[in-house]
Amino acid sequence: MLILSVDSSATPASVCLLENGKILADYYLNSGLTHSQTLIAMTESVLQISGRSASDIDVYAVNSGPGSFTGVRIGVSAVKGMAYALDKPCIAISTLESMAYLFFGQSAYICACMDARRSQVYNAVFRVDNDTIERVCDDRAIAVDDLIRELRALNSPVILVGDGAHLVFEAADDPMIRLAPEHLRYQRASATAFAALEKYNRGETISPAALMPSYLRLSQAERERNAKLTEKEGS
Repeated sequence: MLILSVDSSATPASVCLLENGKILADYYLNSGLTHSQTLIAMTESVLQISGRSASDIDVYAVNSGPGSFTGVRIGVSAVKGMAYALDKPCIAISTLESMAYLFFGQSAYICACMDARRSQVYNAVFRVDNDTIERVCDDRAIAVDDLIRELRALNSPVILVGDGAHLVFEAADDPMIRLAPEHLRYQRASATAFAALEKYNRGETISPAALMPSYLRLSQAERERNAKLTEKEGS
């Protein structure tokens, strides 16, 4: 069973081919090029170098958010297009949940944090216990100070991951709350693939038409537009 997974939820982009639980190819790029320039070329590259074709893929997976509004939209659109063309099922993976799979096989609380600006992070907390990953809370946008209070209440060591991890780490100044090592700190498609494998085994696939981004909140432009509309209605 062959899974192709994609992540473009932040500045880097990555594509992975996972066959029967084995990584065939894992392409990670952080060159500054736009995802619209890189994702399809990366996909073609991992297929070619692995000796596989697009028709061999059984399911497509993507980190569907939260994250960069543009990046998430590009990744979801690319996967929708590829899967639709070949009539293949899709699996949507929470970007935050995918990062917990970087620590599969360990035993720890994993706190995934992505910078949401204005002293907030997109966040979810997971308990990893060897081959089991348990959600502690839903994906959400939360103030850094509120998150730190929740983490301290766990009374257990916590590993911070994601591009917002350093914000929480610096504000917490707590020996029980530590940063993941650099090479495990950020989302990548290989972790997305392993999360997708579990969902596939549970029958949690969707059609390409049903695959949608999950932003958690409106974009800044939408918030500003709504604020102006509210201001006009009140005047």
